[in-house]
Amino acid sequence: MRILITGATGLIGSEIVKQCHANNISVNYLTTSKSKLETDSNYQGFYWNPSKNEIDANCLNGVDAIIHLVGASISKRWTESYKKTILLSRVQTSQLLFETLKNNPNQVKHIVSASAIGIYPNSLTNYYTEDYKEVSTSFLGQVVEQWEQVVDAFSTLNIMVSKVRIGLVLSAKGGALPEMAKPIKYGAGAAFGSGKQWQSWIHITDLANLFLHVLVNKLEGVYNGVAPNPETNLQLTKSIARQLKMPLFLPNIPKSFMKLILGEMHILLFESQRVSSKKIENTGFSFEHYNLQSALQEEY
Repeated sequence: MRILITGATGLIGSEIVKQCHANNISVNYLTTSKSKLETDSNYQGFYWNPSKNEIDANCLNGVDAIIHLVGASISKRWTESYKKTILLSRVQTSQLLFETLKNNPNQVKHIVSASAIGIYPNSLTNYYTEDYKEVSTSFLGQVVEQWEQVVDAFSTLNIMVSKVRIGLVLSAKGGALPEMAKPIKYGAGAAFGSGKQWQSWIHITDLANLFLHVLVNKLEGVYNGVAPNPETNLQLTKSIARQLKMPLFLPNIPKSFMKLILGEMHILLFESQRVSSKKIENTGFSFEHYNLQSALQEEY
């Protein structure tokens, strides 16, 4: 089997590539950096530049399925221009892939696209399953809704569409965890706001496994990419401190203060989404890291 991956050199992508190779799956990947092009038989790079609508259509050669991960980081300050970058990096790349598949001979039967739990509204009490219809009015909610709509269009090309709504990814190599651990390492860690907001997390290895599980088992539709046991922000902060053997004695950090520092992107720390993993578990998927302590022990 050969698959095409966008975002293959990123945090999640590189873990998926590793697991593809462990499972004898060959990878073609698209990159905007010509210096990252490799030509191994099981790991072949192709250049694209979505902002200029450029793509090497040879990336589709021998490809049965696509894992679509690419998207600008949401962890940079949300200026008006960067908000456009966040949206366009998801929508433009999806549209370019769609047009390339539409206009070039290929054998692609399935696309598994990243999405995000930011589509679910902020709530301390709801327990979100994939069939929940209301979309968050936040900037992230709107981005994810438009992203998913563009990905859904692939079904018009007789391609099966799957979407994985990703939660807080736990990896010491990047993403949110090192940023959360940094102040704790210096003895300045604290929960945000009330600390009661739910954070639906998943360990990086489980997330990569989940993408391959959806791919190999040809599972159509939406799946939440979260572990079975969400934690509150306070519990998450305490668990990281315990793992790092650091004290946690500072008062919770007020929302108004973080809004001043981070602007609109402060919602990443204060939004609450308690999200269910039952649907993916019911397909036979099992998590290596069911609880937070196990996931953190793997990383620190």
